[in-house]
Amino acid sequence: MTRQPDSDHSISRRRAISQAAVAVGAVTAGSLLYTPAAHAYNWTRTLRNGDSGADVRELQIRVAGWAASSASQTYIAIDGQFGPATEGAVRRFQSAYGLTVNGVVGSETQAQLNWLESSDGSTRHFAFSEFHSKDGSGFSGGKVGSSTVKENVRRLMYKLEAVRRKGGNNACIINSGFRSVSHNANVGGASNSQHMYGIAADIRISNRSVSQVISYSKTSGFSGIIRYSTHTHVDSRVEYAYGAQSWYWST
Repeated sequence: MTRQPDSDHSISRRRAISQAAVAVGAVTAGSLLYTPAAHAYNWTRTLRNGDSGADVRELQIRVAGWAASSASQTYIAIDGQFGPATEGAVRRFQSAYGLTVNGVVGSETQAQLNWLESSDGSTRHFAFSEFHSKDGSGFSGGKVGSSTVKENVRRLMYKLEAVRRKGGNNACIINSGFRSVSHNANVGGASNSQHMYGIAADIRISNRSVSQVISYSKTSGFSGIIRYSTHTHVDSRVEYAYGAQSWYWST
């Protein structure tokens, strides 16, 4: 039997059905709390206090924004050693996402951590392009190499995911991320601006005041916090040898 060519109507109907199925799948996936990223981090063991290794270091990067339960000049050291500070951050992360709060990083917590990860290494609610220098140089032309800037920005994103969560999941807008040395000079930035290393961002959160954003940031491991009239500057200056080596909160 010869198959007749599809009519425009039948093609459109099948396309509509296919698109509807995709949409349903997307809605279903979006409603699942633990939908994994396309290239999710491969956790190979349950992690708990006393463990060490590269996987603990990755964990610390992802929970760094849960450094404290109240305003505190403290941060999670990214050293691959699972100690009390890391356990506390894990517990706060678990509580914030409605998980079992036990300080142990098992499959449930690992799935939630991976839910925040995007396939290109960025995070669920932030794109690398949002942090590119606004002179068109991407992550190049700073005070460290572009690959270092990109990794620094990745770490920054996870802290900002925590700030965003604390802000009721409202959109977190990046006014300024990485700046090339040239762009930083053009906008009148500080001579050793943390933006030139990819460890700083100027942010605002929809439906939240500057004061509220500052309060979220003070529990998120940021060693630099500066109030501006329309936005908040946050950075991780004390965590890097090339950053400013003292806490600075001007709030």
